[in-house]
Amino acid sequence: MAVEHPPAAPSTPGDQTRIHNIGYRSYDGPRLGRGYARRSLYSQSLRGAYGLGRSAKSKVLPMLLFAVMCVPAAIMVAVAVATKAHELPLSYTRYAIVMQAVISLYVASQAPQSVSRDLRFKTVPLYFSRPIETADYVQAKFAALASAMFILTGAPLLVMYIGSLLAKMGFAHQTKEFAQGLVAVALLSLLFAGIGLVIAAVTPRRGFGIAAVIAVMTISYGAVTTLQAIAYNQGGSSSAVPWIGLFSPVTLIDGVQSAFLGGTSASPGGVGPSSGQGVVYVLVTLALIAAAYGLLMRRYKKVGL
Repeated sequence: MAVEHPPAAPSTPGDQTRIHNIGYRSYDGPRLGRGYARRSLYSQSLRGAYGLGRSAKSKVLPMLLFAVMCVPAAIMVAVAVATKAHELPLSYTRYAIVMQAVISLYVASQAPQSVSRDLRFKTVPLYFSRPIETADYVQAKFAALASAMFILTGAPLLVMYIGSLLAKMGFAHQTKEFAQGLVAVALLSLLFAGIGLVIAAVTPRRGFGIAAVIAVMTISYGAVTTLQAIAYNQGGSSSAVPWIGLFSPVTLIDGVQSAFLGGTSASPGGVGPSSGQGVVYVLVTLALIAAAYGLLMRRYKKVGL
């Protein structure tokens, strides 16, 4: 008996459905590895610290703060050249201390931008799914923000140095002071970047991170300078002024440069640390930088799980 088969379904006009078995092919290209991934993350984070590669709105604040840092230096240079002065009105080591409010605002705005978004959108585990480890992520972020801050604080010093040479000030003297100023802002950049990133890495909310960094920087500086002023006005307690300066990032850097980098202390009465106290300042600064790195490593080992 013949078996009848159901009629085949008519093909729909325009139906070009095809199944292609192309198989899986292994990747034969170069494997760039962890070093390339770390450098790429560093470059992307550094660019992001100035809004490069992001929206125009993201460029406004960092570029504005960069201009605010450089304009006073340019004005000082113009005055020095016009008046044929023999010395700049403000030393290289004092410039960052005077502009510390702008620097604090910059790190408060850019530290959360660097790490808070990764936490908020839970993209950190995606980084670690590639050939990159916790140390690579932390090192790239830390180095990027420190580099961005070094550009922010070093650029006005470069403007002052070029201006001093144009005003025909002593080349050897200006070069020495310029180098001392660069060492000071390099330490400041590492310290501020570490503190800012540790605070920002605690919360995925960028607004909370900004407020927390500003509070830590501002309150610590205000409290320390107030206590220093009280101790100095007490007369017999003026010896306590340098020790009080250990409890604020700004006064800590000020003490290091006044002890070893030829700077003058911004503390009340210009009471800076002695050489022995200066060693303590350096050790505390380095310990805080190392502690910031350690805390970031501990934080991201948990986040990457």
